[in-house]
Amino acid sequence: MASDALLRVTVVYSSAARQLHEIQLVVPEGTTAWQALADSGVPSLFPNLNLSTAVLGIWGRKSAPDQVLRDQDRLEIYRPLTVDPKVARRERFAKQGARTTGLFEKKRLGAKAGY
Repeated sequence: MASDALLRVTVVYSSAARQLHEIQLVVPEGTTAWQALADSGVPSLFPNLNLSTAVLGIWGRKSAPDQVLRDQDRLEIYRPLTVDPKVARRERFAKQGARTTGLFEKKRLGAKAGY
């Protein structure tokens, strides 16, 4: 299955907000996402990362652990969401105020919100 061809792959994991860890790998052709993840050393760098439940993706699209990688692929390990995006948006909206965001911003003096 594997030949003499080598692929360049990047494994990316964000352990916290605004903290990105990129690991460049050179792997043989036919390497799966799971094999590249093991070769990257991420499991030893982040022992509290539960790889059995981790969601993997390639270039922002969900992929299976047995997905065969191609040259220049970016293998991403996704963290579970800590806050529901809808709740976070509502909280941001409430904090900013209805009159200062989006459609509700006053465009001209004396105009109703949204016009």
